Amino acid sequence: MADDWFQKRIVYTVAGMDRVRAERDVTYRETADGGVKMDVYVPPGLSAAGRRPVVFFIHGGPIPPGQGAKNLGVFRSYGELAAASGFVGVTFDHRLHSPQDYGRSAEDVAAAIDFVRSNSGRFHADPERSGVWAFSGGGPLLEPFFRNPPSHVKAVVSFYALIEAPAKAVESGSGPFPPVLIGRAGKDDVRFNASVEAFARAAWAKGLVLDVLNHPTGQHGFDILDDDERSREVIRRTIEFLQARLNP
Repeated sequence: MADDWFQKRIVYTVAGMDRVRAERDVTYRETADGGVKMDVYVPPGLSAAGRRPVVFFIHGGPIPPGQGAKNLGVFRSYGELAAASGFVGVTFDHRLHSPQDYGRSAEDVAAAIDFVRSNSGRFHADPERSGVWAFSGGGPLLEPFFRNPPSHVKAVVSFYALIEAPAKAVESGSGPFPPVLIGRAGKDDVRFNASVEAFARAAWAKGLVLDVLNHPTGQHGFDILDDDERSREVIRRTIEFLQARLNP
């Protein structure tokens, strides 16, 4: 894969993204090979007592060991966008290196969320207002937020993600479920979009609050690959969705 792909940033920007503060390479889970790490992006100008809702970005995969998804341009720019939009943005690696690793990755995701909530003062985080935003092969890692929805998770976002497992969790669950926004890529792989349709059917049957933002000509990864007005609109409206759901 070309180096420029690793550097690609999202096609949407807001003022202040160049002024956020980032604490990088924080070890949130100790492992035999040196620990799993996160980056935390904080809005500029907060007082010592300032607290903001948290948005956790769950990368896709599987990816090769050692690649460090949080260091990709897409997640650096999403972290900056979140902080400039009034959130604490958390990008983190999780150990999804093969299809057999989803159980371990789910444990990493839970550990990352628990770490930030347990260190809320350090990161200016409000531990009771969280959003989770998953991409691509990270979609199955949203399943726990529908199987046993934690009260602090106030919003869930899925971008071009495989969400068949979350759909099944909704079908079998009783809620209350968090509001959901889906960014759908019209030119995505048929399996991914079939999972979106399955989730929508389950969500509507259970009365979830669900917004689907379709990019009819969008590719898988439209937020970095399709530099057009619809990509920017989808990202902008997703941030507005999070602001409405996470701000009291």
